[in-house]
Amino acid sequence: MADKIVPCLWFDGEAEAATAFYVGLLPDSRVTAVNRSPVDTPSGPAGSVLTVQFVLAGREYVALNGGSAFHFTEAVSFMVMTEDQAETDRLWDALIADGGRENACGWLKDRWGLSWQITPRRLLDLTTDTDADPARAAAAMTAMMTMTKIDIAALDRAVADL
Repeated sequence: MADKIVPCLWFDGEAEAATAFYVGLLPDSRVTAVNRSPVDTPSGPAGSVLTVQFVLAGREYVALNGGSAFHFTEAVSFMVMTEDQAETDRLWDALIADGGRENACGWLKDRWGLSWQITPRRLLDLTTDTDADPARAAAAMTAMMTMTKIDIAALDRAVADL
């Protein structure tokens, strides 16, 4: 591992399945190591998968099979910047499949409970340009607040109607 800070994600025995799924979502992603425990631990016997090192969109992570003591919350999420509606739809559909859950404003939880924000760059372009055109930013934000998955065409319609 080359990064100085590597986020560690806590799973209850499904670190290997989760990382295999995650690395299939985004380019520049791969599993770099699967490490087995040399001793029995509260989360599994000796020889079971303890950690999985992986790269997701060029960033290093570790997935730990730590047991059932801790769970993901919305306090930490992965924000994925998408280039168009097709990419937004593809990631959204993949992440909510098999037990994931939609939430408001581009947020969702995958089947393991990890929160994701699937965020088209167009959304940020429209909502963060408050100095140039405050009404446009407000219209885009108001439209976004009514959405589950972000709809880029609907955002563009909201600002075009000004």
